[in-house]
Amino acid sequence: MSSTPDDLPLLQIGGPTGGASAGGCGDACGCGDDGSFELDPLSCGLDPDLAALLVAAGLDPVQVEDIAHLALEEDLDQGVDVTTVATVPEDAVATGDFTAREAGTVAGLRVAEAVLSLVCTEEFAVERHVEDGDRVAAGTKLLSVTTRTRDLLTAERSALNLLCRLSGIATATRAWADVLEGTKAKVRDTRKTTPGLRALEKFAVRCGGGVNHRMSLSDAALIKDNHVVAAGGVAEAFTAVRTEFPGVPIEVEVDRLDQIPPILAEGADLILLDNFTLEQTREAVALVAGRAMLESSGRLTLDNARAYAETGVDYLAVGSLTHSSPILDIGLDLCEDEGDRGAADDVREGR
Repeated sequence: MSSTPDDLPLLQIGGPTGGASAGGCGDACGCGDDGSFELDPLSCGLDPDLAALLVAAGLDPVQVEDIAHLALEEDLDQGVDVTTVATVPEDAVATGDFTAREAGTVAGLRVAEAVLSLVCTEEFAVERHVEDGDRVAAGTKLLSVTTRTRDLLTAERSALNLLCRLSGIATATRAWADVLEGTKAKVRDTRKTTPGLRALEKFAVRCGGGVNHRMSLSDAALIKDNHVVAAGGVAEAFTAVRTEFPGVPIEVEVDRLDQIPPILAEGADLILLDNFTLEQTREAVALVAGRAMLESSGRLTLDNARAYAETGVDYLAVGSLTHSSPILDIGLDLCEDEGDRGAADDVREGR
């Protein structure tokens, strides 16, 4: 029995308005949605210029604001930052630099700004030094913020948690994209994302040079082994989806070469080659001969990625981009007076 009552509408978060494929993310998304958002200034409490930048990046500013609120509410737990309130004068103002501690690719700078802006409600000035998607060296200054010191330190960890997480995903994706450069293949993510953060994590994949698979269960079909069992066969499963949702792209997973011809005959848009060896992948590419797009999944590493790409497949599916990428180490450094430098060292980790 469904755990969702029939009369309870499901709220779609993070997708563009309208259309059966709402939830796409623009040109880099496999679902094909144009990723456009309608920004209602009355529904978004963020600065309009910041909201516009988020929209331009393919993000829903209302969703970003909601995530920022949730992160801050979790950290404050209906209280205050007791350490900061006790140690920092109420009227103190400081400039803080968000700085990369290691080399990588940045993603989530505007998201971090959104978090900061919800706490820094009085004086709040931002200087942007790099953009999302930029490669940076260790020691690179990413973002400078001038605001009340209390507010900056209170929002620091929530902003950094998201910025470091997204930059880690972008950095990992960039490593795959670099390996594939010069081939037609693109590295692509999966739905193996952190609950509540899918739109942001898939944005980070795009910042790293990857492309997105479907954003949700509703914008494209992926027929896997369990669907085949439930429907009584691959052809039956394909026909059922095509009949019920005629405009939805359909991808079909196969784990044997002999499964490909009947799927091609049905008119599949995309075929997922599950755990195929390199030789099997070459045979699959020759068999399909351009009649459908091909995606390799399983067995993939950075060491063998280019070999798989050179077989002629269109995508390499890499779930680890969003479920296993380490963070990129980024920290906040307060710009203190020379005499105060030692004290500032104690707050830089923001733990």
